[in-house]
Amino acid sequence: MPITGLLHVAIKTEDLDATVAFYTQVIGLRLAPRPDFGFAGAWLAVPTPVGEAVMHIYAGGPALGSEGRVRPETGAIDHVSLTAVGWESFRDRFARAGLPWREFLIPGTTYWQLFVYDPSGVQLELTFDAQGEGIPAPEVPDAMRYRAGESFFEPARYAGLAQRLAPASP
Repeated sequence: MPITGLLHVAIKTEDLDATVAFYTQVIGLRLAPRPDFGFAGAWLAVPTPVGEAVMHIYAGGPALGSEGRVRPETGAIDHVSLTAVGWESFRDRFARAGLPWREFLIPGTTYWQLFVYDPSGVQLELTFDAQGEGIPAPEVPDAMRYRAGESFFEPARYAGLAQRLAPASP
């Protein structure tokens, strides 16, 4: 009975619009069809070499729990890791969105990483293979260096994110 893959990751949010804007406009995922479960949410397609995985985002009743709010921590889960291409482009996206991020080059490998939080405080790790980037290894200033276990989540930086990312009206 082998495991054949990871089907989805589910993320709870109090701000569905900001979370969907973050994942679609900053990270670059696309909305996928989602059944009507009777509560708000979105499914986001994550491309993989063998098709698409899906991130489930849910809001409202089930996301809020008995306390009437989303608890900001993810328990024992530290982060969600996605592979990506376009190191400089992602850094630019984070800067334009006004979001803090951290950087790390894995010693002895060709892997570079960017870490950023979503609006609910879920940490994402984007991993890039230097061989596909076509740029020299970046210098990572000490202030930008990712340090495992150190949070740099700033919830106030996500206020109004959906509006900041919305395309300007003609």
